[in-house]
Amino acid sequence: MKSVRELATEIVAREGGFVNDPDDPGGATNFGVTIHTLRRLRPGQQIGVNEVRALTREDAIGIYIEHYFRRPRIADLPEPLWPTVFDMYVNAGANAVRILQRLFIEMGLQIAADGVIGPQTIAAAHRAQEMAPAHLVDAYGIARRDYYYRLADQRPASRKFARRRDGGKGGWITRAEEFISPRFHLSDAEHRARIRGWA
Repeated sequence: MKSVRELATEIVAREGGFVNDPDDPGGATNFGVTIHTLRRLRPGQQIGVNEVRALTREDAIGIYIEHYFRRPRIADLPEPLWPTVFDMYVNAGANAVRILQRLFIEMGLQIAADGVIGPQTIAAAHRAQEMAPAHLVDAYGIARRDYYYRLADQRPASRKFARRRDGGKGGWITRAEEFISPRFHLSDAEHRARIRGWA
């Protein structure tokens, strides 16, 4: 199993460098750290686009380990879930946990989908891992992928993150599928069928 630092380093590489896409609700972003996140983590400081641009790779790795892995308590989940939930938490915050909690509910476990990893979620995660040790990570990855498609269904400006210009899988979808066994990846035809109604 990779260390938390190795996982964080991979996330930073996946996120890429500085971008300021007007269609991204996160605003100016560097290594995946948004301007809003930086303002929250550095209260009292003036944080603008230049401060986001100046963020280093090491800064981002440190932020991810502390604020997106340790504090949300991802370490208390079964270890096979760490890479995918950590990656999704960086990308979607508490929604990463809600997706996991909804998956547990679908598995028949009694839990609230509140976006917080507390005692109930931790217990449910370990029970779910016992119930489906060979499938839980794939099931979560598929739920991630579905979440991205639904976001793009609801917000046309976000479709470019789920669909390339040529109609192929966009970054959101390929990112989710990095954590899904190849046998559960959508074919190009399946992907195109899923997005057929998009303008």
